[in-house]
Amino acid sequence: THNLPPGLEYLTQLDQIIIHQQVELLEAILGTETSSRYEIKNHLGERVYFAVEENGCFDRRLCAPVRSCTVRIADAAGREVIRVLRPLRCNSCCFPCFLQQLEVQSPPGTIAGYVVQNWDPFLPKFTIQNQSKEDVLKIIGPCATCGCFEDVDFEVKALDEMTTIGKISKYWSGFVNNVFTNTANFGIQVPVDLDVRIKAVMIGACFLIDLMFFENSLDGL
Repeated sequence: THNLPPGLEYLTQLDQIIIHQQVELLEAILGTETSSRYEIKNHLGERVYFAVEENGCFDRRLCAPVRSCTVRIADAAGREVIRVLRPLRCNSCCFPCFLQQLEVQSPPGTIAGYVVQNWDPFLPKFTIQNQSKEDVLKIIGPCATCGCFEDVDFEVKALDEMTTIGKISKYWSGFVNNVFTNTANFGIQVPVDLDVRIKAVMIGACFLIDLMFFENSLDGL
């Protein structure tokens, strides 16, 4: 474990990670988009990390699901252990040359890996890459991601896209949360022996999936 990025030692024990988005009072009352805050927990519900999205009001209101942002993830001591960087890019299958990408750093300043959106006319598809931009895993989502009254699963697969080794699930949070706020609860299931750097990249992939498919702003209502 002495070769692990500082702060990621705990991830070596986990095969399930829960990400809980905190309800922002202003967003719940007025439907105004606010910066997202998350608790990252183990399967027992114990908080492991805390995450905060950083961006400007202009990005949140005008760029919405494709906005650029930085997500800073800190441990219980307040030490930043993971940094997720998302540039402003396209979110349309009509522009396959400029699809979504995400860079995950751990520790901040050192690349742990990337999440790259793959073009597909029907399904959400992503590739998980290591720090050398070598493909490691695939993520394939369902054709419909609305998830009314049920969970939505994005399967984590081997590179051949045949073997499923885990999943990222968006849990149904109830009518009030889904209609009046953008809060979301996600679960990540991966093999316990997966490289902790790739586990950190999977956390970044979960944030990207949330922003792309489940960030339904109420500003226009």
